[in-house]
Amino acid sequence: MRVGLFIPCYVDQFYPNAGIATLQLLEKLGVEVVYPANQTCCGQPMANSGFEHLTEGCNRLFVDQFAGFDYIVSPSGSCVLHVKDHLHLHDREQEAEQVRTKVYEITAFLTDILQVTALPGRFPHKVGLHQSCHGQRGLHLSAMSELVAPKFSKPLQLLNMVEGIELIPLKREDECCGFGGTFCVTEEAVSVKMGKDRVSDHLENGAQFITGTDMSCLMHMEGILRRRNSQVKVMHITEILNAGS
Repeated sequence: MRVGLFIPCYVDQFYPNAGIATLQLLEKLGVEVVYPANQTCCGQPMANSGFEHLTEGCNRLFVDQFAGFDYIVSPSGSCVLHVKDHLHLHDREQEAEQVRTKVYEITAFLTDILQVTALPGRFPHKVGLHQSCHGQRGLHLSAMSELVAPKFSKPLQLLNMVEGIELIPLKREDECCGFGGTFCVTEEAVSVKMGKDRVSDHLENGAQFITGTDMSCLMHMEGILRRRNSQVKVMHITEILNAGS
């Protein structure tokens, strides 16, 4: 199995440890991983701002970089969902479609494709899991609490394999953190209030770490934690799954 590693811009620039942990975890599980060195932005920020018609260059480069892999894996649900829903090229649509169908968020890849049943990691801390909206409602990584349906959570399934971890209960387990990409820029007051509520739920229930599948959501909450001078840290789920092994 040959996998192309898709690392979003903000992970590359601000949270490289999430990308490194993703690579290391996949390799420990026996996957051949290739990092296409010329990859850049998938185009999501432009599309979110109403300029999807300007993303053709991003789409073309993405197809150039990732065509031909068995799978494409990324530690970002929002970027994966953007590629799945918006990657099109009028003159290379068959190639674009093949890329769209092969791209996976890391926890979905581990549970659905590799069907991981055990992980060697150890993380003896109290952890709160943030279910990001893109992952939950777009990629169906977990069930929504407001629906009467069987409960499941791919991230939670994997975290439960980590030795020593204590997953804390939350009052509102799938509430939005308020980041929402460019929403946090155009509606900053609402975004911050939502983030404060989300962070408070974790703090009130004793979290030492907040984790999730989208570093962008965690970045938003990290800013709020820092302004509160909190000792609670954020950490991408792959860093926890890869810890101590």
